[in-house]
This record gives sequence, structure tokens and C-alpha cells, in this order.
Amino acid sequence: MKPAPFKYLAPTTLAEALAHLAKHGYEAKPLAGGQSLVPMMNFRLAQPSMLVDLNNIAELSYIRPAKDGGVLVGAMTRQRQVEHDPLIAERVPMVHEAMPKIAYPQIRTRGTFGGSMAHADPSAELPAVSVALNARFRVRSQSGERWVPAGEFFQGFFTTVLQPNELLVEVALPALPPRTGWSFMEVARRHHDFALVGVAATVALDGKDQCQQARMVFFSVGDGPVEGRQAAEALRGQALTPEAIREAAEVAARDDVDPSNDINASAEYRRHLVRVLSRRALTEAAERARGTR
Repeated sequence: MKPAPFKYLAPTTLAEALAHLAKHGYEAKPLAGGQSLVPMMNFRLAQPSMLVDLNNIAELSYIRPAKDGGVLVGAMTRQRQVEHDPLIAERVPMVHEAMPKIAYPQIRTRGTFGGSMAHADPSAELPAVSVALNARFRVRSQSGERWVPAGEFFQGFFTTVLQPNELLVEVALPALPPRTGWSFMEVARRHHDFALVGVAATVALDGKDQCQQARMVFFSVGDGPVEGRQAAEALRGQALTPEAIREAAEVAARDDVDPSNDINASAEYRRHLVRVLSRRALTEAAERARGTR
């Protein structure tokens, strides 16, 4: 199929793009990498009457060090650039680990870091990673800007807090605190397929090597990133023994997720994967927090 008729605008500045969105509202749709939007338009799952192409706005493409030790990433930065950037690898290694798992190199060459966030696919890696890392999103409109925590940005199935006149312009990725380990894992039928289940996890240890804070964020098990809050609470104040980790993984699979059946996997199998990946990810994160990995 081919897309329904639409008008095309190609602004060269952020101010110009925001003016178009303010004028046309729900009729307009921003175009970033186009790796998700264009196929949806071809199948007429999306039928915007106007596209506002962001690809000529150079000011939205960058990777910069942040004062807090983290990294600032412009929304139009290509995923391939993020994948190979040494600052990303040094300061936010979970992002570095996740990037190669996103689709194929050809897709990552065109796909953008902010576009994946704004698209909010519940099977996508980056939304879950952003929530696990407590990232913040800078959102702009003609009337000003606001910062939105990643945990509040994703509202549901392909839905975010973005209003029709707003653009995501920057993602702030904070550095992990001392004695904090991380892990990113997923299971897919084939390499580079959408994950059947994935998890982004962090573990922070106190001076006694007990769990000060844990965080697990799952994807492909709900309408968006799903936090394993009960499993994390079960670990708080505990020594991260294999038994404690196994129990937390069981809590995550039983109480924190409510996956559905589809053509790719049953709900029961997804719960099994949550259990297995939780145990492996928490073990790896704990080892990194202790400095033994």
C-alpha cells in the first residue's frame, strides 16, 4: 500500500518546526528517522495530513557531556552515532549495551534516539532503558520548555505526554551513582527481532554490601515500560544472595507483570522469560556493583 495524501514541510530551525506544529496541531506529525512512521503510513495505520520533517534541523543532533557526569543527547541524533560514541560507552554503558540490539544497522543508521522515545513502542529497548536510568526529557513548544522524567513520559501503548504542539528535543542520561551496577538483557526469536521480553536493571549497594536500591524495567510485557516495583522492594536491605535474587525474580514474574498472549509468545512463556531474565540481570548488576565483573 501507499500512504494517504499529505503535505510536506521541511523546516531548517527548531523555531520554524515549532511554529508549524503550533499552527497545524493534530493535523501535523513530526518526521524523525521515519523507520516506524513511514511503514505505518504505508499501511495507513497513521494518516497525518501534514509531515514536519526534522532532518534538516542540525541543532537537534549532538552528544554532549553533562555537568552531572552524564550525557545529553539531541533528539535527532542517529542511533548508529549513539551506538559508537565513546562518551556514551564510558558514561552510560547500559545505553551502549542496548544500542546494537535495536533492529538492524541499516535501521539504526536512519533511526533517531529521540524518535524511538517519542514513538513509545512497548517492545522498544530505549524507553525501558531511559526509565531504568531515570533519564529526563526536554520538551519544547512555542510557549516554552519543560523537563519530564522518563517514568512519567510514557503513558501507554504508543502514547506519551507530548502534546501536538510539542517536540522532544533532548534526552538527559544521568551517570550511575557509585557502587551501582547495571544489566541489559533480552530474548528474541532471531537476532535483531523485537524482543519477546527484555529487562533493564540497576542495583545500588550500601557500605555493608546490602541492596540500597534496585530497579528493573521490562519491555514487551505491557503497554509500555513496566517497572518491577514489588521485586525491587523485596530486595531492599537484603544481601544479594542467589536465594534473594531468585525470590525477587519470582515476585517480578508473578506480581509485577501481566503479559498477554499473541502470535509470538504466550503469557505463560513471557512470565517464564521475566523470571529467567530477572535472575540473570540482577546477578550481573550485583557483580558490577561489587566490582567483580
